Amino acid sequence: MPCGSRGPSQAKPCGSWGPSRAMPCGSRGPSQAMPCGTSPGAALALRVLVLCAVLCAGPVRARPPPFPFWDPALPWHRRLDDLLGRLSPAELVLQVARGGAMRNGPAPPIPRLGIAPYNWNTECLRGDAEAPGWATAFPQALGLAATFSPELIYRVANATATEVRAKHNDFAATGRYGDHTGLSCFSPVLNIMRHPLWGRNQETYGEDPFLSGELGRSFVQGLQGQHPRYIKASAGCKHFSVHGGPENIPESRLSFDAKVLERDWRMTFLPQFQACVRAGSFSFMCSYNRINGVPACANKKLLTDILRGEWGFEGYVVSDEGALELIILGHHYTHTFLETAVASVNAGCNLELSYGMRNNIFMHIPQALAMGNITLQMLRDRVRPLFYTRMRLGEFDPPEMNPYSALDLSVVQSPEHRNLSLEAAVKSFVLLKNIRGTLPLRAQDLPGQRLAVVGPFADNPRVLFGDYAPVPEPQYIHTPRRGLETLGANVSFAAGCGEPRCRRYSRAQVVGAVEAADVVVVCLGTGVDVETEAKDRSDLSLPGHQLELLQDAVQAAAGRPVILLLFNAGPLDVGWAQAHDGVGAILACFFPAQATGLAIARVLLGEAGASPAGRLPATWPAGMHQVPPMENYTMEGRTYRYYGQEAPLYPFGYGLSYTTFHYRDLVLSPLVLPVCANLTVSVVLENTGPRDGEEVVQLYLRWEQSSVPVPRWQLVAFRRVAVPAGRETKLSFQVLAEQRAVWARDWLLEPGTFTLFAGGQQPGQQTRAPSEVLSARFGVTGAARPLRGC
Repeated sequence: MPCGSRGPSQAKPCGSWGPSRAMPCGSRGPSQAMPCGTSPGAALALRVLVLCAVLCAGPVRARPPPFPFWDPALPWHRRLDDLLGRLSPAELVLQVARGGAMRNGPAPPIPRLGIAPYNWNTECLRGDAEAPGWATAFPQALGLAATFSPELIYRVANATATEVRAKHNDFAATGRYGDHTGLSCFSPVLNIMRHPLWGRNQETYGEDPFLSGELGRSFVQGLQGQHPRYIKASAGCKHFSVHGGPENIPESRLSFDAKVLERDWRMTFLPQFQACVRAGSFSFMCSYNRINGVPACANKKLLTDILRGEWGFEGYVVSDEGALELIILGHHYTHTFLETAVASVNAGCNLELSYGMRNNIFMHIPQALAMGNITLQMLRDRVRPLFYTRMRLGEFDPPEMNPYSALDLSVVQSPEHRNLSLEAAVKSFVLLKNIRGTLPLRAQDLPGQRLAVVGPFADNPRVLFGDYAPVPEPQYIHTPRRGLETLGANVSFAAGCGEPRCRRYSRAQVVGAVEAADVVVVCLGTGVDVETEAKDRSDLSLPGHQLELLQDAVQAAAGRPVILLLFNAGPLDVGWAQAHDGVGAILACFFPAQATGLAIARVLLGEAGASPAGRLPATWPAGMHQVPPMENYTMEGRTYRYYGQEAPLYPFGYGLSYTTFHYRDLVLSPLVLPVCANLTVSVVLENTGPRDGEEVVQLYLRWEQSSVPVPRWQLVAFRRVAVPAGRETKLSFQVLAEQRAVWARDWLLEPGTFTLFAGGQQPGQQTRAPSEVLSARFGVTGAARPLRGC
């Protein structure tokens, strides 16, 4: 029978809702079980609770029809069985064919069952993006990754979900079901930042699969919340898989074939997505590209064998917008819409997000059913996780049972969320250079001083947000100029260029502002005009005349302090600024969004809690000669894990501080361990400088012998920790056995010698922070064995 199908005599086990895997009744996911609730006493108690909630509450929505799937006392699997059994083939088709985007959504109502419309097309990357109305805008994802703080990512995602839910409640109450009104988020983006010129680097968590997995896990859990029954908003990890450029240089993402070695696929492009499954994500989005000749959204190995078979995923897969049409129109993998429908449904795709087409790919499923290419049971199995998600969001329970139903628009842009946006921006900044004590500035010196802020990013709100940005009220947006004006200095401003491409440049403007200043802040970068979805960069250079602007500012400053602020995602060639003594400090700000100026003011002064501690989530090459071709998907020469012999400009994990740190007493236990055992690590961290500060402690593992090629070393643990001046703290970590596994036709644990590095950066870097990196070796004994055998 086709994959995922079930014959009429195969009873579903208690709690089962996916194609083949049993779950406990009321389960949140593979590892979050709830009681079945099927005993007469428990069922009666829950019914009494529901009845009391309905009778005691004020006005509520219309009473739902008396079908079992509306009964919250029943376990999820029984409600789903009842609901799916009531849907006609035509109704089933419409539920999988209407994934959203313009005329393709929403999923239609089913009035005879009391089921409302639902729009699946929602973006929640770092705030309620693209939905009607205002929303708090948090820093772009790559900046959040630079915080190296899963805890902060969790809070940002949870605040995002609060606003998404509050606005959805308002939309539903007024009958609005258009794009971006639902609760099912196409976030987070877990693709690896494998190439510095890729236009969508800004949406990722950087170049490391372990870091991306840890941050993605926190985002999923923060977005979905910790309620035992309901999720606040549902997460959807994308773009699955082997997706990381090109967008348009040298060819289109819509027809690109990513040719990847199985080892690179397993060790670089998949681990963070498996972490997403373990976090309990409800959905995945399959990507535009082919993988070794097979489009991702029609790739059974990817969507069924790996995602569901190996990882136990129970949720739904939605296509990227138009990805199913592109199987035929871009990849020429199939010849007809019917053939494409058969290939993608049988491969494991549940929901089509099309380019607004009404007669899209999945609308040809009825013909496939008639021909026997898709079974009715397969179709029901594809619909099942869609309605399970809606049930877990609370749609089919009395709203009084779901605390998230009470959220209203008063929580949107709340002071708490605005403060969190500011905190996140402060923690995302990476100090790349700081000579002669340029930073922090002395607050007591600023009144009466003249401060010049120049460059195309100095006072243009539009360029500070990046892609997929929420839109806050203008009063909450602080540009660098607006933020610096809060410091009490006499601030002068000159853009020099009207936009980031900086094609027309006024030297006189910049020189005039700088010559009269005591301190100069130069604001340069890229913005979505230069790098974004569907737009790659062609090189690492500062756009247009920006380097000339910087050089003119340094010359005009004539030795007075010059601080360079960078607003970008993909790395920039700022080698001139790094080498030139006229630039005293460089701060990487990414796209900090609404709180940009306030965060800059706090960090430049080094206020309490604002000593820079961000670390680069991706390597910055020293020049284009270090950048391999975009379309080549081997990992050789890419990311810190496989970088070439020549040193980069700035390494992954690099960042300076206003204070200094010292590491000592690295202890590994045990020093010799069995092949399936975990390793315990402890280290003492001391703040030896004059200021309170935060440090990102980083642990790297190196294989000294391996039967297959492996990274030169791999991040295996990290922690952002605050240490007061003159104090020390002892930190403990655990390195799991699976983190030593290598891909050799299967995940394999091997005996041998390993080196563990601990410090505030990678070992052996040319551009480095002043603290040391400690190292110690440990041994693993026993015969090699598959990871799944431990």
